[in-house]
Amino acid sequence: MFVRVFHYIMKMAMYVIPWGMPKLIEGEDSILQLPEVIYKNGNRRVLVVADPFLTNNGYLQPLLDKMSELQLSYVIFSEVSPNPLDTEVENGVKMYIENNCDSLVAFGGGSPMDCAKAIGARVAKPKKSISQLQGLYRVLKKIPTLYAVPTTSGTGSETTVAAVITEASTHHKASINDNCLMPKYAVLDPKLTVSVPKRVTAITGLDALSHAVEAYTNHMYNTKLENDLAKKAVRLVYDYLYKAYEDGNNIDARSHMQKAAFYAGRAFTRGCVGNVHAIGHTLSGLYGMAHGEAMGILLPHVMRAYGEPVYKYLADLADVCNMCNGGTIKEKAEAFIVWIEELKEKMGVSVYPTCICESDIDQMVNWAFKEAVPLYPTPVVWKKEDYAKFIYSLMK
Repeated sequence: MFVRVFHYIMKMAMYVIPWGMPKLIEGEDSILQLPEVIYKNGNRRVLVVADPFLTNNGYLQPLLDKMSELQLSYVIFSEVSPNPLDTEVENGVKMYIENNCDSLVAFGGGSPMDCAKAIGARVAKPKKSISQLQGLYRVLKKIPTLYAVPTTSGTGSETTVAAVITEASTHHKASINDNCLMPKYAVLDPKLTVSVPKRVTAITGLDALSHAVEAYTNHMYNTKLENDLAKKAVRLVYDYLYKAYEDGNNIDARSHMQKAAFYAGRAFTRGCVGNVHAIGHTLSGLYGMAHGEAMGILLPHVMRAYGEPVYKYLADLADVCNMCNGGTIKEKAEAFIVWIEELKEKMGVSVYPTCICESDIDQMVNWAFKEAVPLYPTPVVWKKEDYAKFIYSLMK
């Protein structure tokens, strides 16, 4: 009862929060338009946050060359791991301050974007640590202008208000959530995603799917906009993820998957995620599992565990994808879950996690429960014993 009352209060509060979306720069080679936008906004000294692979293999060079043409100075911070750490954020803050930067470009997947957001939050709140900023609305101050350039199609971080950071000393993974973290601009250039390996295409696409499905099945905080965006994202994943996986050079599929991630990201920004993420974050934090892989593994299991309360919503998504000709709501819901499982199998994504140690389950339960309850408006409210039972069921 307490949790549902909390959800109702949050739903009312959502109507006074100024939701928005980044300004989009999109299309092939749209990355080359970004430096002019940066210049026109009055920014002159940019901290570019990217992962080591992108930095070392020349992916940044066209952007950097164009920035140099406009006499924009920049420094590159590439100390970003797949699950960014609070210690990495602090090093980025130091580089930002030492070079008198006035803006941030996040270039890459969700990790550089989360790291860049957290750097911005720390710059805005220099007396607060990452752990003190994690939670709801603990920044509440304008951060440096943030430009987001996704090179994968999954996290939707280019349109979200969250930055997920892992504490190096404890491996606890948690979010900073504040509207000020939403990027001001997002660049959706499909050419930046054509070289993404098959495995990364698969797990990032499943991450986008998880965002959309969890946002839609949560339903309580949503308006028509979030519901529509979630449905659009699911249909795009249904139509284009496997095409992008099979042929990385398929620009049309890559472009549509970028939109899927963007729509899903905006949908869960208000609608929230759920137990797929709450439990998945423990797998990433404790075992270093890639975020998208954790989402892909857990999504069908969590939806099945919810049972009847999600049948209607999963049936809606099945109808959006024209999966079934008739059938009951339960049959349609099952068809949708089976489609996820079959898609995972075709892309070589594991059915169960193999990394869980029984000795860690109490910690996983505590972290997942703390993350999800009472914030996430999940269709079924789980107690700690429900989390434990579910996690044990994954140990096949």
